[in-house]
Amino acid sequence: MGTVLHGVLWWIRRCQEPFSRSRRRRLRGRLPRKRFLTPLFSALLAAWAVCGVARAGEPAALNPFPAVRQDRDDAIPGYLEMSDGQVFVGNIYMTRDKRLKMEDSMRQVGGGDGAPDDNSEKRQREIPLRAVKQIEAKVEKEWVEKEWRFKELALDEKYYTGRTYPVRKCVYTVTLKDGRKITAPVAEIFYVKPFRELAAGPRTDEEPEPIRFMIHKRQKGDPGTALKALTYVKLIKLGEQAVEEGKKKASGKVAHAGGKKKASKKTKARQEDE
Repeated sequence: MGTVLHGVLWWIRRCQEPFSRSRRRRLRGRLPRKRFLTPLFSALLAAWAVCGVARAGEPAALNPFPAVRQDRDDAIPGYLEMSDGQVFVGNIYMTRDKRLKMEDSMRQVGGGDGAPDDNSEKRQREIPLRAVKQIEAKVEKEWVEKEWRFKELALDEKYYTGRTYPVRKCVYTVTLKDGRKITAPVAEIFYVKPFRELAAGPRTDEEPEPIRFMIHKRQKGDPGTALKALTYVKLIKLGEQAVEEGKKKASGKVAHAGGKKKASKKTKARQEDE
């Protein structure tokens, strides 16, 4: 509609321009008379206004690509505990369609005694996360390694840089829901999407993005750091009961820290009285 209006206005301005005598003769009979220009212009403005009002009353167009919630139907409630005491309570899951891969060389019949079977060959198990009850880490060995580098790319000669870095080797014991236990090195990625419970209402997510954790067979820290700074996933527990346990652990840590502060205040008061 706007294009038509601009064209009419251009034609009106063109008609009002002075013409040469020859041009007037050629356009005679095709030029609109002035008494018809004002009503025509008014009618076009009225039609344009009606179209604008009609468009304003139309509902907003629907977005064919709305935001999609990335809720995972395979997520399991539970908590994850780090070696430094941090506890993350929420929905835990792995990469979609991914299973926990472990090398099983233990006798696991009727619950399993955890004893190695020398006659059996190692076989790789793929365990779905929904069958897991708990994953617990055990440190096999940890030490501080010296950093060595090659002097030149084409030579095998190395030199000591004077720096060290921490190294840790872990194995993980996976407890299944039926009571069986499998101990082996694991290298997998887990995601924890924390949630919070409202005073009244269903459980809702607190953070839109999940937190990523990786468990390693062998960890290596940055040069110049200590073993204590090289944290690792200590425990993963799944299930509704694990959620309550994780909340108590998280709140207990805060309460313990508060208790330490109170004790220090009492000690200061006693020192002042003395």
